[in-house]
Amino acid sequence: MDRPNILWYCTDQQRADTIHALGNPHIRTPNLDRLVDQGVAFERAYCQSPICTPSRASFLTGRYPAAHHVHRNGNDFFPPGETLVTRLLADAGYDCGLAGKLHLSRAKGRVERRPDDGYRVFHWSHHPKPDWPEGHAYADWLQSEHGLDPQALWAEYGDKPYGVPAEYHQSRWCTEMTLRFVDEHRLESKDGPWLMSVNPFDPHAPFDAPQDYLERYDPETMPWPLFRPEDIDRQTAFAAIDQQTRIARDPGAMAGSGGIGPGSRAGATRPAAAGAAATENAAAPDTASQPPDAYDARLVKASYYAMVELIDAELGRLIEGLDERGELDNTIIVFTSDHGELLGDHGLLLKGCRFFEPLVHVPLVISWPARFRQGLRSRALVELVDVAPTLLEAAGQPVPDPMQGRSLLPVLTGEADPHVHKPHVVSEYWDAVVLPEAVGPTEHTHATMRFDGRYKSVVYHGHGLGEIYDLENDPGEFENLWERPEAAELKTRLLLEHLDAFAATGGAGIERTDSY
Repeated sequence: MDRPNILWYCTDQQRADTIHALGNPHIRTPNLDRLVDQGVAFERAYCQSPICTPSRASFLTGRYPAAHHVHRNGNDFFPPGETLVTRLLADAGYDCGLAGKLHLSRAKGRVERRPDDGYRVFHWSHHPKPDWPEGHAYADWLQSEHGLDPQALWAEYGDKPYGVPAEYHQSRWCTEMTLRFVDEHRLESKDGPWLMSVNPFDPHAPFDAPQDYLERYDPETMPWPLFRPEDIDRQTAFAAIDQQTRIARDPGAMAGSGGIGPGSRAGATRPAAAGAAATENAAAPDTASQPPDAYDARLVKASYYAMVELIDAELGRLIEGLDERGELDNTIIVFTSDHGELLGDHGLLLKGCRFFEPLVHVPLVISWPARFRQGLRSRALVELVDVAPTLLEAAGQPVPDPMQGRSLLPVLTGEADPHVHKPHVVSEYWDAVVLPEAVGPTEHTHATMRFDGRYKSVVYHGHGLGEIYDLENDPGEFENLWERPEAAELKTRLLLEHLDAFAATGGAGIERTDSY
């Protein structure tokens, strides 16, 4: 069989619990459900950082943050010594393209500086908001192909609780660019297979689903976020830890306070009417990275689910388009996200230096019916660093020694126990985001997480703070065992294992070529 094409679909800030077929009855994801039925769903997949850039650096290099040293959003450049899996595949004869985000270095107010990424086609759009005067491919598409002023289109929805229509959405644009890439590859009879990275901005905040998608969800039927009153006090103890939500709030007490609209403003209590809710920083209410002072948690969840449903629809259009072109049978489809979203759980919104399941547990579904198992739901612990070596092995390429991830191919092909892969997973945060002054000073927090399938240990280095959760008996992560005397022996054991786990993520360094 020819080497497979690769469709690598990576959303931004999507929780693992957003796929209907995997247990969420409140969301509609028919195309993801079909992908689950035709592939392998890794139900315990974890990102290597709860923040965009370090996570993306990890899954594109197959290396942990401690090895590649890309810890922060806003880095001026990506380290030239690090090799992306797309570069390796391009060198092996793959025709590589991208539509959407890359976000391996600073992408605010400028076009991102590209590393040696291997992409022949590079349709770049970090954020749908047209902040860049040139080089923003999505904005160019709106203007040249739809006759729309991107700035005016964004402003039109600035006061509404919903965003631009699906036909003008960045997620739709990603679909169009992908199908054009495939057509170009076919028409020009390019040798070898192709890889396409499809990286939309959604379902990242602000929560701005198109109106018709939002109207499919009744906020009154949405489940409340995971919350207990003691979460307020718990968050107070973590006030010095970098987090986009600095003050935990009771989601129930804010009912009817308004949602979060696309124009970095408060939205409405219902999709049909505009509302008002004060933000913590009225001078710069950027709700893509700064939560408002009050919000309607169930409306926010409804909009978030509506954004995921739009992504699902666009994924379906891609799969249908590949099928029509005769490309589907020999295409690996990878669906994942860089990290999750708190969505009001524990009184917190957006992301930051916390390691609750909604932030670090991500979707990962891999499908290639011609070769991989179908309908398998794996309970193995896996990490996003495992994706790069998996793709290399599936393409018949060697996995280089510096790559630290472990290939999932044996699980995918049925050659290994589908529920055993790694003894633990890890995630790390180190000075990853700069918070607005109104939210609070950045403490340059460094924290690490290890999870062995039952116990999760988190150490906030230099702060004297930590967390230990028994997810078998406390899946909502409400009972922190860190300071409990009866858990002292457990804490000692877990911290030793935690230390060993992170000592193993640094990498051996420069290749040895002599014995001394």
